[in-house]
Amino acid sequence: MSVASVENGWPLDDRGPAYGDGLFETVLVGDGEPRLWAEHLARLERGCGVLGLPVPARAELERPLAEAGPGWQVLKLILTRGSGGRGYRLPPDPAPRLRWQLNPFSPPVGFWQEGVRVRHCHLSLAIQPALAGIKHLNRLENVLARAEWSDDETAEGLLRDTRGRLVEATCMNLFWQRDGCLETPRLHRCGVAGTLRQALMARLSIHEVDAGPEVLHEAQALWLGNSLQGLWPVTRLDDVDGRSLAGWAITPDHRALQAEAHALLGYPLPEGANH
Repeated sequence: MSVASVENGWPLDDRGPAYGDGLFETVLVGDGEPRLWAEHLARLERGCGVLGLPVPARAELERPLAEAGPGWQVLKLILTRGSGGRGYRLPPDPAPRLRWQLNPFSPPVGFWQEGVRVRHCHLSLAIQPALAGIKHLNRLENVLARAEWSDDETAEGLLRDTRGRLVEATCMNLFWQRDGCLETPRLHRCGVAGTLRQALMARLSIHEVDAGPEVLHEAQALWLGNSLQGLWPVTRLDDVDGRSLAGWAITPDHRALQAEAHALLGYPLPEGANH
């Protein structure tokens, strides 16, 4: 089954913008080389399996990289089921569309160096194991959660599921150290399994746990990370109303995990962080 590549515009009847019927990947590209490419391809393939979409040929997915220049860029790939079907009913012979965009990117060096302030969100993520882990196009929960704050001092918001378990931030995965062990929320009910998270878990002993927000008060270190932003040390955690709940000084433990993450992405460590 062929996949049509589209660089500009969508037909009005495309099922991606109409229903969120598709997937996307956001890939860091450094000097023309996609970072964590194998992990991105693997997640896209898993998502295609869940949605019943054909996996695009690797050559088609890599075609935009021929236009990548020097420095840091972001490649966004969007795969939809294409047009057709009656209402929500799937088309009998779908013709998926692949769209892409390549843009310059400036890594957040200040956040790496100084750490960030984050807050809890009011919004809770719906539990849907069938879609857990994949990066599907319907991200309205994340959009609404991100709308909960507008101040520049808050870098991210933490999300729980409807049963009160920690899941992720609005666009990043969550890690913490407790009793000397690295932990991250389990993502088998909802949430996005990030490619940086996947790569770190393949290299380090990071335990997936079911935990509520109270576990963060036991943490000696807290981080947020994804494959574009790298790893941010968290220095302050606020409640849903912006009141301080906890704080952390940046320690060698913060820098050690940051070093592992940034080595995977090709990012430098912050100045003075080579512990």
